[in-house]
Amino acid sequence: MPIYSMTGFARVQVRIQDREQDRDQDQMSYTLSLKSVNHRFLDVQLRIPNGLDALEVELRKALKDALVRGHVDLTLAVDRATQQKAGYNREVVASYVAAFNAARDEFGLRGEPDLNAILRLPGALQSDNRGEDDLTVLAESVRGQIGPLLHELKIMRAREGEALAAVLNATLDRLTEATNGVAELRPEIEQRFQDRLAQRLTAAVGPEFNRQRLLEEVAVIVERSDVAEELARMHTHIGHFRELLAAGGEVGKKLDFLLQEMNREANTMLSKTGGVGGKGTRMTELGLAMKAEIEKAREQIQNVE
Repeated sequence: MPIYSMTGFARVQVRIQDREQDRDQDQMSYTLSLKSVNHRFLDVQLRIPNGLDALEVELRKALKDALVRGHVDLTLAVDRATQQKAGYNREVVASYVAAFNAARDEFGLRGEPDLNAILRLPGALQSDNRGEDDLTVLAESVRGQIGPLLHELKIMRAREGEALAAVLNATLDRLTEATNGVAELRPEIEQRFQDRLAQRLTAAVGPEFNRQRLLEEVAVIVERSDVAEELARMHTHIGHFRELLAAGGEVGKKLDFLLQEMNREANTMLSKTGGVGGKGTRMTELGLAMKAEIEKAREQIQNVE
């Protein structure tokens, strides 16, 4: 199973033919599109025409069933092939004209009814469309398209996820190389700590032997010099990270947690090897390189589902 990016886009354009009459003026077309970008959770936004409340509920459920994370925009844009025939409501227009004439005569005013103004009045214009029937046919068509459209979106998200996996694996390779570099320097760094320990022992013993001070010095230096556990945990985290990438699925949050743990190990190694000098400087450089690779990986997985 691949990992999925949260970035994707899919669109379908459909023309609906009137079932009763095969006429161009009865054709209706629409565009249904899906766009998704990264988000901590699943955030669904729908833009559809009024009057499709039941369809909106169904579309939201379909999106939530198919997707786990991401900001998802679904847009349904409807367009007719030709303008519908429009007419006027004779009774409404006649009543407006009669009211105008009556008011003019009663108050002794001058003027004639303005047809443009009358036709803008509520109820003056009417069309031959069958609104409810059109919405029913539209909803039925969209229901048949949402499944394939979601499949297309997931294909694109999987393709993007494959590219992300390649980038992350390359980052893990560099992180492994840096970790191995620290492991190779570890014996020499330990030797330098031992030399410093010998110098401090000499200073501590002097003419009067202070056992308590000696034990304290040994405890501090041994603790600072030991990065074996951090190296072992770093290798374990890298291996687990690769396993999650190979398994695929919904791994974004797990990968983010692992990177937090890796960053903690890198910080601990840097704190333990600081101020040693010599090859210790190189170990610091490797530790900083590890942190840089971890940060790059964290930026990438922000888009992993």
